[in-house]
Amino acid sequence: MSQLDGKVAVVTGAGRGIGGRTAVRLASDGAAVAVVDISDEATVATVAEIEAAGGRAIGVACDVRDEESVLAAAARVQSELGDIGVLVNNAGVLRDNLVFKMSASDWDTVLGVHLRGAFLWSRAAQAQMVPGRWGKIVNLSSTSATGNRGQANYSAAKAGMQGFTKALAIELGPFGINVNAVAPGFIATDMTRSTAERTGVDFEQMQKAASERIPVRRVGRPEDIAGVISFLVSEDASYVSGQVIYVAGGPVG
Repeated sequence: MSQLDGKVAVVTGAGRGIGGRTAVRLASDGAAVAVVDISDEATVATVAEIEAAGGRAIGVACDVRDEESVLAAAARVQSELGDIGVLVNNAGVLRDNLVFKMSASDWDTVLGVHLRGAFLWSRAAQAQMVPGRWGKIVNLSSTSATGNRGQANYSAAKAGMQGFTKALAIELGPFGINVNAVAPGFIATDMTRSTAERTGVDFEQMQKAASERIPVRRVGRPEDIAGVISFLVSEDASYVSGQVIYVAGGPVG
């Protein structure tokens, strides 16, 4: 019996990258997975991969910043798959710039997708978790939470995610719900590739330079993060809550 047999998992931003690998991993752990992304088209590949491996998944289009969109998506998941038991708040965007060049829209977009999105989905999911007195919520933070040049918006959002995680763990713990955060370091994804392209840096060279600064001497893979999330939503982690786990190939801080 797999560790998540009979459970329903929601992964936001699951069309690719960390979210996509996490959705596939949780499906392999036995969960029925709602693959949530901004459009139906963005969910197709992940859903197909899960189904091809014998798992159960549905694609759900949702703007995580919009309250009605989130409520409708959560209701659809409950109707088609069952009560949400696992939520991974992974949806994210970048709008990097130095603060004197950063627009209010760039600030609002990043804070909206990361923090407002995590709040809206957590509020919707906990309403389905509390009656059963069981649930697992994992929020995606980042090593950028400690501050990163050109990422005032992203750093603020990811630091906020850590505070949100700790507060939620205190509130929801009495109802059998564990809440934790994972803070990745350099992970090779389409998002980091786009950062390289935007800054005019060769992506392979960027990874090589990064790996030389990382104690384990390699950059991370989305599967590295998915594995930690898999542990945090398992019963082996039932006494772990309110924690921020840095997954960065070495110590952070």
